[in-house]
Amino acid sequence: MGYVSAVPVPQPRAEAATAPDSAGSRRSLAAGLLLGAAGATVVLLASGQTWAEGRAAVGGGALPLSADGQDVTGLPAALAIVGLAALVAVFAVRSGGRLLVAGLLALSGLGAALSAFLGASDSAALDEKAAQTTGDSSATIEALGHTAWPYVTAAGGLLILLAGLLAMRYGRNWPTMSGRYERDGTPRPRKAPRGPDPDRPEDLWKALDRGEDPTREA
Repeated sequence: MGYVSAVPVPQPRAEAATAPDSAGSRRSLAAGLLLGAAGATVVLLASGQTWAEGRAAVGGGALPLSADGQDVTGLPAALAIVGLAALVAVFAVRSGGRLLVAGLLALSGLGAALSAFLGASDSAALDEKAAQTTGDSSATIEALGHTAWPYVTAAGGLLILLAGLLAMRYGRNWPTMSGRYERDGTPRPRKAPRGPDPDRPEDLWKALDRGEDPTREA
């Protein structure tokens, strides 16, 4: 005849189940910060490089001209700055606000990538430079060539996009900025006014002017 043991079977602690989630939150946080900061840095640096090169006909000769990313389009650099601001703001807001800021971060990266990709084949910036240099509004660029920098800029925008997607997916578990410096609306106790210092004659005269007795103990 068998016996049923009355000793309860130990159950795994609930805290153990949350450990993977906590570790995953830390990994996603580190990845989001790294991707966002690296992507914005790449976009800002690559936007200042030469994107297009060519030659403009001047007096029977050819004048070499070049255009950097800012000449072609300033949108990627502007969106990278917006993305950096959104990356910082993710930690300053909570719940629904955090999701909105994360969406802004993702859209900034997407916009930077698309505008850089479209600018990779742009010739308007060099045509404008040719018109300004030659004084001929109909001047155009010959032997037009493009570098790889627009695609590097687009890659940086994609990194910002990935950071935004991570923030949208895991941002609710990320920590928020400390609120110990925020005012909670609780009235602060006012310090009691200090009585006149008998060793300072100016304090005694001020007390007399106010109609107070400087010899009276507080």
